[in-house]
Amino acid sequence: MNILNKMLMGAGSVAIGGHARPDGDCVGSCLGLYQYIRENCKDKRVDVYLEEIPESFQFIEAAKEIRHEIPEEQTVYDLFICLDCGDKDRLEFSVPLFDAAKHTLCVDHHISNRGFAEENYVVPDASSTSELICRLLEEDKISLETASSLYLGIVHDTGVFQYSCTSPETMRIAAGLLEKGVDGPKIIQDTFYEKTYAQNQILGRALLESIVFMDGACIASYVKKNVMEFYGVTPKDLEGIVSQLRVTKGVEVAIFMYEQKTNIYKVSLRSKDKIDVSRIAQYFGGGGHRKAAGFTMHGSPHDVLNNLSEQIELQMRKTEE
Repeated sequence: MNILNKMLMGAGSVAIGGHARPDGDCVGSCLGLYQYIRENCKDKRVDVYLEEIPESFQFIEAAKEIRHEIPEEQTVYDLFICLDCGDKDRLEFSVPLFDAAKHTLCVDHHISNRGFAEENYVVPDASSTSELICRLLEEDKISLETASSLYLGIVHDTGVFQYSCTSPETMRIAAGLLEKGVDGPKIIQDTFYEKTYAQNQILGRALLESIVFMDGACIASYVKKNVMEFYGVTPKDLEGIVSQLRVTKGVEVAIFMYEQKTNIYKVSLRSKDKIDVSRIAQYFGGGGHRKAAGFTMHGSPHDVLNNLSEQIELQMRKTEE
């Protein structure tokens, strides 16, 4: 019996939650598991709690059932399943539900996850939390809707199967989901590649105003709050900018940041081979993966870059020794 079945066995009510500003893997794993439990565990009540999700992800039928806030009369769930969260605080608005639950389970693939739930299934070298959910489910009980959600998650956290986290097992799992009837090309086109005009504008500005430093090993760009307001974009519209910066020839580390409040920046890091950006993010109170991580920092963009440069340089020196 795997850990998910073990935890579900005695639970009459289940809550599922993911991290703030949910991305494809967070949405895919949460909605995939939600649909699976609802379809196969008729005796259980299951609810899913997430912040607002991108419009492109709303092709998933269960997206309309997401709860964006805790009910006034807070329910105490038998089990809270936390997905794709490296630490409890990233649940943000649903933390009280996690704290009040009788039992908790975390399924995650962030290397910075230290096992904050009662039971934890954390596999840092997995491509995505959606892949881990697939490993825990009974394949013959996975519906088309569940498969589509999980495929979405795998696609986004592997960069359409191009990142190094994509293993042979990842490809086998993805193939199994396609055999359920998932329209892979449509999900990839509509949720990964397609951009609005405003998203293309802000991407173009970020690329145009980017700078390279440390002899071309690093590239960085930032967007201030007033610029986001000018283009009419939100943080969800900035997805993909740091990955586009990363593909610049000769660059080892890409940095993108946007201003959340005056002089408070959300920083995203991506690396190619040499630098473990999860260590850098953890140093500044964040977390993530070896090649994709993030944190929040107070100060000007130049303050952020100066602090980052010191940590990047330390790692570069060690790789050269």
